[in-house]
Amino acid sequence: MHPYELLSSEQVARVHEASLTIMAEVGLDFRHPEALAVLKKGGAKVDGHRVFFPGALVENQRVKPPQRFILHARNPENDVEFGCGQSLYAPANCPAFVTEADGMRRLGTLADYENFVKLTQASENLDLCSNMPVEPSEIAPELRVAETTYACLRYSDKCFMGSSMGEVGAEQTLQMVSIAFGDADDAFFEPRVISIPCSLTPLAYDERMLGAMIAYARAGQPMIVNSLASAGATAPATLAGMLALQNAEILAGIVLVQMIREGTPVVYGSGSSSADMRSGMLSVGAPEMAINNVMVAQMARFYEIPCRAVGTLTDAKGIDVQAGYESMMNLLAAQSAGVDFILHAVGSLETINSISYEKFVIDEEMVGMVRRIGRGVNIDDETLALEVIRQAGPCGQFLDKDHTFEHFERELFFPRLGNRDSYARWREKGAAPLQEAAGQRWRQILEEYQPPDFPKSTIDDLRRWMEALSGGGKNRNAPVPQTA
Repeated sequence: MHPYELLSSEQVARVHEASLTIMAEVGLDFRHPEALAVLKKGGAKVDGHRVFFPGALVENQRVKPPQRFILHARNPENDVEFGCGQSLYAPANCPAFVTEADGMRRLGTLADYENFVKLTQASENLDLCSNMPVEPSEIAPELRVAETTYACLRYSDKCFMGSSMGEVGAEQTLQMVSIAFGDADDAFFEPRVISIPCSLTPLAYDERMLGAMIAYARAGQPMIVNSLASAGATAPATLAGMLALQNAEILAGIVLVQMIREGTPVVYGSGSSSADMRSGMLSVGAPEMAINNVMVAQMARFYEIPCRAVGTLTDAKGIDVQAGYESMMNLLAAQSAGVDFILHAVGSLETINSISYEKFVIDEEMVGMVRRIGRGVNIDDETLALEVIRQAGPCGQFLDKDHTFEHFERELFFPRLGNRDSYARWREKGAAPLQEAAGQRWRQILEEYQPPDFPKSTIDDLRRWMEALSGGGKNRNAPVPQTA
């Protein structure tokens, strides 16, 4: 299936040249002494925190990441490959709140976090656990990395995203992954966790994200080098200008990572969109976000590295028509553009501030739909079905044909939530709205959930490590603010 594109090859080249100009003449701020030292040693001009990148330096470093790489899961059957031409999907990342079925929201908890990991593990359509499907508000901030990493390792054997919240959080993630995989040494192992450090738009990286980038690069672990620009607020209002600016940020991050450890896998990432100029707030349900999804995929193909964009993001506050059309717009744009990794694929509401159990399973069905679209159509003698067409002939039917039974399960999509009953049958069954069916669905999944195999000795090792970190569990809980 040929990816959908908006830019010509000439336009992509012009964006690249504009980004090189920004990097060389405007520069970017890097607020981390080690990052500044690495960049200066590698040939960049450093003036205080400002770094200027010669074009030749960028061109030399940007070709060093691999075009494809495998991220290894605890269960090898769940390994995933980035850059292979198939989209990968992970849930929402970073919401602070949970939106209940009645539309009210509350702060997330560790139990919610664990539930979303379990729902991800049970899903046929989600490939990775996101780093933060919801913030566990009752856990002390300094212990959240350990608790959430443990939840990903304990309740799922799929790949997962590690913390980017500073060097300490990255090091904690690496140590726990090393314990889970039984390593004697936690440095320079095969790719087992992927993180998403983000630039500080416009044209900066802060100390926290740089610390995480350095730690993961030293260990050879892949990173989604990410920019989140807001056209009209933190980037030019023109989408071309926004693209050139965010591209400069991403390229600068890639250069740093390659200087720390050449060949470290990177993913070209963006979650950029436009600002609502009435409020100045980021809008993730704007068509500009879907456009950015397409442009990101094109720029990553130009650099011959995998890309990351967004899925079912919406500005809607509840599960309504707005949530539906904005979510599918963004998801289908990313899939059609050939995005390698689609983050925020399920669950998000309220401009990434909240996650909904009901929307999680509704969006998961939408992911199944776009996966089917992405699979395309196979044309050969068997699928053209000339013989069965001859058998049926004019005014015939195909329900009783062997060919139908041999092919329908793979060829045709069957929803678990979407209702295809007749009106009469729908009324007879209670005329339940989709949201009600979604509520029943996620509860059933959690009731039937079975944890993956995990050696008890390894679980004990992880818990001992966490108890030592928390001082025997005395500092585990943080005060929980009132529900918002």
